[in-house]
Amino acid sequence: MNGAEALMKTLVGMGVEVCFSNPGTSEMHFVAALDRVPEMRGVLALFEGVATGAADGYARIARKPAATLLHLGPGLGNGLANLHNARRAYSPIVNVVGEHATYHRRFDPPLASDIVATAKAVSKSVMTVESPEELIPMVAATHAAAVASPAGVATLIVPGDITWNDVPDISVASGPAQSPSVDVERVAAAAKALRAGGVTLFIGGSATTRRGLEAASRIANATSARLLCETFPAVLERGAGIPPVDRLAYLGDFALMQLAGSKSLVLAGAVDPVAFFAYPGKPSRYAPEDCQVVTLATPAEPAELFLEALAEDLGASGAPTLAPSVLPSLPSGPLSGSAVAATIGALLPEGCIVVDESVTAGIAAPGLTQGSPPHRWLTLTGGAIGYGLPVATGAAIAEPGTKVVDIQADGSALYTIQALWTQAREGLDVVTVLLNNQSYAILQMELDNVGAEAAGPRSRAMLDLIPPDMDFTSIAKGFGVDAVRVYTGEELGEQLKRALAEPGPRLIEAMLPKGIS
Repeated sequence: MNGAEALMKTLVGMGVEVCFSNPGTSEMHFVAALDRVPEMRGVLALFEGVATGAADGYARIARKPAATLLHLGPGLGNGLANLHNARRAYSPIVNVVGEHATYHRRFDPPLASDIVATAKAVSKSVMTVESPEELIPMVAATHAAAVASPAGVATLIVPGDITWNDVPDISVASGPAQSPSVDVERVAAAAKALRAGGVTLFIGGSATTRRGLEAASRIANATSARLLCETFPAVLERGAGIPPVDRLAYLGDFALMQLAGSKSLVLAGAVDPVAFFAYPGKPSRYAPEDCQVVTLATPAEPAELFLEALAEDLGASGAPTLAPSVLPSLPSGPLSGSAVAATIGALLPEGCIVVDESVTAGIAAPGLTQGSPPHRWLTLTGGAIGYGLPVATGAAIAEPGTKVVDIQADGSALYTIQALWTQAREGLDVVTVLLNNQSYAILQMELDNVGAEAAGPRSRAMLDLIPPDMDFTSIAKGFGVDAVRVYTGEELGEQLKRALAEPGPRLIEAMLPKGIS
């Protein structure tokens, strides 16, 4: 068999079932191999950033890697932003990048570039196949790197002639699964800090599962520790019957207030929090200068197990605090960001997946959905916008039959709007609530935060998305997705009920006041 078929069969043998791709000439033999390896589902994206974001969303929900197939260095470059987000989410991805044939590279063809250097920016492992004998072992090694703790993006660069030539059938096997373990010394150190008082328990990673949250809540109740979650968790289980947790604020002034007075910061699956950006006259690190940092578990470790061991050490056997079932009332009248959030909170179905890229217009969404039926909440881990539509696409493929709700800002939607076409092509059960405030409102806010001089009309124009008025309803219909534009709470409630009740992708364009509402 040729190299392309061997690669596909090796990945399938290791449990990789989906390949999100935007292929080119160098990858045509991979495309052809899909007919001979039907166990691999090929999903076409119109832009590489959609393919990489979908692989991130798939990994977060399926808890195993998908493959991506990208065209040479420029294709990898186009997908880099969402690979960055995946790296920050610790999402396992087998990132396959085509390369010019081994004998053709020396001629420096127009699409030649330093793929290795580009891949290193987002990958924990980068390998280039140079001979047919290397292919299958390197496929296995790339998969092993992607899933090994800490999980992440592993890139395999495959020259074209390796894909079309025959390769030897080399038997490879996955290594034995590692049993998670808990460091008792770190548990003891965290327990000591908690007994001393004045602690903020700061959680992330696997601590944001229901299991981790229940242990964290018992610890907080037993010790009076303040419980906080990282600003942008990869997956946060939440809703009625699950322990609630406040996320660390994105805005620095609020984050500083949340951590003020902390004598110790116990990290469980999270890292010492710092500001997203530098601001004149404000600190980069949020914890007080004299705050002791105690690492219970790193993001790469099973933080929920560490928290359970810590709860046992502390004798924290009481019941966790659970969020009550409280639904907001359906709003009426003209829409605002909070009205959209209330509508979603009132109608969110049990067990659904929420992808949140609502940025400023959706700031009320977490609070107004806390008492909704249990659900999972995915966030923008790496801060590179354009993640929402692709991640929702991958999440829907990872868990068929589960409704996915994407709360999507208008500005960031434009980065990867092509994901709607993939949703329509694959018949995915995704409801996109697009918040159209006709601006990059987050940048309007940041213009003030960084202390820039008062903006005039020319600089303000760089933050507006009108004129012309972008009609997202027409754009979505052009990609094959049923869409409607709404202006009032009554209209949004009616359309969201319909979208949640029917299968297939839908887009609801919620028209908000311009700017921050």
